[in-house]
Formats: sequence, structure tokens, C-alpha cells
Amino acid sequence: MKILSFYDMAPGAAAGLKIHFPAHRARLDDFHARGLLVAAGPLGNPPTGAMAIFPTKEAAEDFITGDPFVTNGLVSSWRLVEWGAAFL
Repeated sequence: MKILSFYDMAPGAAAGLKIHFPAHRARLDDFHARGLLVAAGPLGNPPTGAMAIFPTKEAAEDFITGDPFVTNGLVSSWRLVEWGAAFL
């Protein structure tokens, strides 16, 4: 079982994404290097949200609560969904 996280971007978030992306990317890299993040990326072009795959709910919640995109109000809402992946 994996955990999918989904972000919905807040209205007007585009400018803030550029400002906070380096810290967000550093957090992605750290979680991935520690095996706590399988994959992540934006949804849409231009992005209207994002999705990530985590090995556990705890890892997902830990990432999200400290993510600069979330803490700086760029994400209007997020949710977690259990995913029974057949292949990965």
C-alpha cells in the first residue's frame, strides 16, 4: 500500500511558487534520498496542483506539514489517498 498526496494550488499562487520552489525542491530531494518519497510532480500545464507518492501515511503527513508551499499558503487544500499499486 502506498499513499498518494494531492495538492490544489491556491488562487494567485504562481508568483509564490517561484520564490519558494528552491526550499520545496530541497525538501523533495531530502525525503527521496531517505526513501520517504517515491515520486512527485505538478499536475497540469500550467500547474493547478501536484501529486506525490509516499511509502507511508506518516511520511506524507511529515512532508506536507513542513512543505514551504503549504506553510506559505500556496496550497489551498490537500488530501491523502491509500493506493494499492499493482506496479511501481
